Amino acid sequence: MGSTSDLRNGLVIKYNNELHVVIKSEHRTPGNLRAFYQVKMKNIKNGKMIENRFRSGEEIDIVRLETKVFQYLYHDGSGFVFMNTETYDQVSIMDESVGDQSRFMKEGESVQIAFDGETPITVEIPPHVNLKVIEAPPGIKGDTATGGSKQVKVETGATINAPMFINENDIIKVDTRTGDYLERVKK
Repeated sequence: MGSTSDLRNGLVIKYNNELHVVIKSEHRTPGNLRAFYQVKMKNIKNGKMIENRFRSGEEIDIVRLETKVFQYLYHDGSGFVFMNTETYDQVSIMDESVGDQSRFMKEGESVQIAFDGETPITVEIPPHVNLKVIEAPPGIKGDTATGGSKQVKVETGATINAPMFINENDIIKVDTRTGDYLERVKK
């Protein structure tokens, strides 16, 4: 247990029996009222943002998460299978826990998994990945006056908006947080 004075950005706390990460914490002391902490939190499981007001000195349940590096192996139909790179132990994580970022995971990629005891809580992939383009419609010269873009399909099955000059078998760098094209990678 900790107190509200321990609140800081990135801290994981248990609130209403669910894990939340603190996004913003502000200590306020209004003139004739008692001091309090206004806290903006994000639910780890469903991603919803909430705000709460804690009294100054109130006890909060701080959760210590352990982060380990794992390697993505494959998807077995019911979830994603990862292997610990140190102990070679395997763990299967449900599709919902991995979320939308699974569109950019390719086999053999390293990811970080945060655990609460033995329970996997979050999977975090690198912010940028290099992916091979497997489908790209041809860009016609003079098609647009200002560069333009087209939709290309990458090796993980995701569809990304990319510039007209991207062709099949090109390798592109993609921002996994937004799904945006960043640049073409030189071979």
